[in-house]
Formats: sequence, C-alpha cells, structure tokens
Amino acid sequence: MKLDLQTKAFIREHGGDDLSRLLLSASRYPEVDMPFVVDQIAARRQIRDKLPSWYAFEDLIYPSRLAAEQCSSEQTARYKQRLVNAEDLVCDLTGGLGVDSHSFSQKAKEVLYIERFENYAEAARHNMAVLGARNIQVRQGDTTEMIAALPDPDVFYIDPARRGESNKRLFALEDCEPDLLTLLPDLLKKAPQVIAKISPMADIDHTLKLLPQTAAVHVLSVRNECKELLFVIEREPQTAAVPVSCMDFNAVGEERTFRFMREEEQGAQPVYANTLRTYLYEPNASVMKAGAFKSIAVQYDMEKLGMHSHLYTSDRLIDDFPGRTFEIREVIPFQHKTLKTLSRRYPKANITVRNFPLTVEELRRRTGIREGGDVYLFATLLADGQKVILEGQKKG
Repeated sequence: MKLDLQTKAFIREHGGDDLSRLLLSASRYPEVDMPFVVDQIAARRQIRDKLPSWYAFEDLIYPSRLAAEQCSSEQTARYKQRLVNAEDLVCDLTGGLGVDSHSFSQKAKEVLYIERFENYAEAARHNMAVLGARNIQVRQGDTTEMIAALPDPDVFYIDPARRGESNKRLFALEDCEPDLLTLLPDLLKKAPQVIAKISPMADIDHTLKLLPQTAAVHVLSVRNECKELLFVIEREPQTAAVPVSCMDFNAVGEERTFRFMREEEQGAQPVYANTLRTYLYEPNASVMKAGAFKSIAVQYDMEKLGMHSHLYTSDRLIDDFPGRTFEIREVIPFQHKTLKTLSRRYPKANITVRNFPLTVEELRRRTGIREGGDVYLFATLLADGQKVILEGQKKG
C-alpha cells in the first residue's frame, strides 16, 4: 500500500468516475494498481462528509471500503474524548481505521492501538504519522491473545465487529467479536474502566442486563440518525441508577443534549393531553432510542399525546428542545371523506406516523400526497384513541 504522486494525481483526477467502469478500464492504465485506487476513491467518498478533517489529507490510506463505512464520524469520535482524562493511557482493542484512537490521542496522554489485520495496522502506522499523532503506539495482533501482556491502561475502548458471515449485520452483543462478555472480567482486572461501543440497533435494557457494571450510557445521533451506543463499564459493581446522555449533532454542528436516569423513566408520570396546545414536539433519534418517552415530558413540562405516540404538546415554545418543534396549524380528523380531498390542499408534504395503523407509504397511497415540500403532517393517535392528522409549521 502506497500513495506516490502519480497515484494521488490519478485518484484526484478520477474521484468522480463510475467505479465499476474504472475497474473495467484497468488495462488502459497498466501503471496503476486499479483495485487499490478504486478502494481509495470509494473510501474517500464515504468519509467526505463523515470525516472532513481526514478527507483534507490526500496522503491517508484506507485499508478497505468497509473500514471507511464502519468507522466513527468526526462528531462521535470527538464526543468520546469527553469520556477520558488528559493523563490517561487509553487502549483501543479494536483499532480499525483508527478514527477513535486518533481522537483519543488529541486529549489522552498516550493511546495504544491494537488491530488483528496487518493491512489495517500498516495503514494506521502510516496515517497517524501523516496526521501528526505522535502519542499513538500501533500493535498488530489478536486482542484476545494479547491482553495479559499489555500494560495496564486507565481505559480500555472496544468496538466489537458487528458483521458475520456473508457480511451479515449483527446486533446482539453475544454475536459480535471479540466477545466482550468473555473478555470483560480480564479487562476490568487491568483497567478500572471499559468503554464499549455497541450496535445502535441493540436493545439498551437487554445490554444493561448483560453488563450490570455499567456506570453510564451515551446515545449518539448525527443529523437525527442514531449512530452509536456507548456503555461505560467500571470495575466496581454499580448500585446507583444509570444515567443516560442523549446527544444529537445537527447539520451545522450544533449539539442538543438530554439526560435522564434509566430507572426514573419507569416511574415517571406524564400528563396526557386532553386537547392539543400551540406547539407539537417530536424528540430526536437519540432520545427515542434511549426510550425517554415519559422523562422528556416531565422534564420539559409537556403533555403527551398518547401512551405510545411519543409526540408532545405545549403552549410554551421550548427553545432548547432536543428534537423538532412545530406550530400546530390544523387538526384533521382521520376520516375516509377527508382522505379523498386531502391531496387537493397538500399535493406535497413530509409525512410522519406515530402509533398509527397505517405506514407512511400506505397513507401516501390512500391520499395521493407526494413527498417533499414545506408542509409537515403527523398521523397519530390521541390519548382518547382518536385518529388525527396534524398539520404543523416547522420552527427553527
């Protein structure tokens, strides 16, 4: 793997080409390692918006397209810095592309990157030098065989692989590798804390049962799409309630945070709306994933539309609400005669369904409303079981 001037120039020149056609044209460019170049172009496309600071470096090498697809985003990697201290030795047991290791190195005193695949480790050595990360030590080997010989770190970081045979996605912690549940006792003997990155599709309650020493959970979303679950696990058994931090990074880099105690959610008593107020609130993806359906209503003094609708209403405009806010302009009863004429008023609209018997696709088919535009429609059930469609004007 190398990026000489000729290869970099070729990647720059052909960065927008059709990659399948580029592969087929390999015989026209005998001096170019075409499979390698195509992988570099594909990976750079993957990280262009995801890792803009890496994209700016033409000398970086990507060991595979999958490495670029699976790596942390710049926002989520930077968030992890908050979980370690400036004097820490952080050991990244599943180095991959090295995005998290590099981010840790910008705060922690020293980072030990471990990766089982030689080409990944080789790329990481090269890339960390290009990025100027001088406090990262790269080691290649199998994590499960190396733990005993490692120096005792302050924090272990682990991101178990979530793909199985035939590139099948895996969500259950028990199915991922390395096996965190098997490794955890040995990790906690060497380090007081383990940070585990879990699939965003994993069930939080189930994972907490598997990891009873969890001290905190962090749910990270980017542009309202849940990306990561982080479980901070500590050596000492946990007896206190587990705090959950929900963080969303929007398109312009702003953060919206919501924090609650997992155990408090079970006992929270929200008020259910007898009538719709001025504003409608829809929590962001991290809040929804965390299951803070009642806690958010209580903390922000909002009324919940229905037990399972997860939409909220209030007469007060909440500026820092972690999600989308709409001013309710009309409440439309869900009736057959209404559906037949709805597309005349709203030929195009953004439709969301919450706790409703029809999907978005079914609702579009029955109403004839096309996707897009500036109109927002929410089909939902109210607390009394009434089916309605709410038309709202987006705020902010």
